[in-house]
Amino acid sequence: MTVVLSEYNSNWPGMFEAEKSHLLSVIGDLLCGSVEHVGSTSVDGMIAKPVIDIMFGVTSLKASISAIPRLVESGYCHYPYKAEVMHWFCKPSPEVRTHHLHLVPHESSLWNERLSFKEALKTDRTYFDEYRNLKQKLAKTVGFDRELYTQLKGPFIQKVLNEIDS
Repeated sequence: MTVVLSEYNSNWPGMFEAEKSHLLSVIGDLLCGSVEHVGSTSVDGMIAKPVIDIMFGVTSLKASISAIPRLVESGYCHYPYKAEVMHWFCKPSPEVRTHHLHLVPHESSLWNERLSFKEALKTDRTYFDEYRNLKQKLAKTVGFDRELYTQLKGPFIQKVLNEIDS
């Protein structure tokens, strides 16, 4: 699937809030902590694939397994992507995605890293600009391979996380 980046859309936060309400009505009983808007659509001004990334806190992957059939019934597609750290879903279909949902144990390493990286992009213009440039470059060079695009952003994300932790 080709990576297509869009300029920031001021409707993205509202789309997140609407989907958050829907998720709370479907699996709110499993919530531990919070529901977070993550990914590039959560950073004002950032270019992004126009897909709302949602991180939903759960106590554990095992304890949240009952969410899978409920979410599938409500319109999400479930895939065992990075199943050791999250339950991953997309909506409405793998070919046309408007939302990604990540059920992640609250306060896990993945949880904390995603929030820390988002905050770094929001507060440090150098990180923001470097990430924007990297995303544009990768979309042009490997944009035909969504998984490779994601993997190649990894070293930059890790560099930022290492710098803000030191």
